[in-house]
Amino acid sequence: MINPLENPDGVFHVLINEEGQYSLWPAFINVPAGWDVIRRESTRKECLDYINENWTDMRPKSLIKAMEANSVVEATPKKKKKTTSGPQSHSNGVVN
Repeated sequence: MINPLENPDGVFHVLINEEGQYSLWPAFINVPAGWDVIRRESTRKECLDYINENWTDMRPKSLIKAMEANSVVEATPKKKKKTTSGPQSHSNGVVN
């Protein structure tokens, strides 16, 4: 028996989830919760070509968002502490 995902003569869908991840899916199997069909009933090759052309960044959307937020934080200049040179006097009249 051939694996349904490897059947060269099978009919497939391309699915996508909320994280932007793609899946090749046999058309005769119900689409699982959390996945949407973005290409219907095509050959295995057509579906794989579609996935290869469109899924260019394998990172989940949540990771991309976290990395972008982190890079904004890292790119934000940090405020420099005020420094003074020379002696400073305090309210008690002592000079450092």
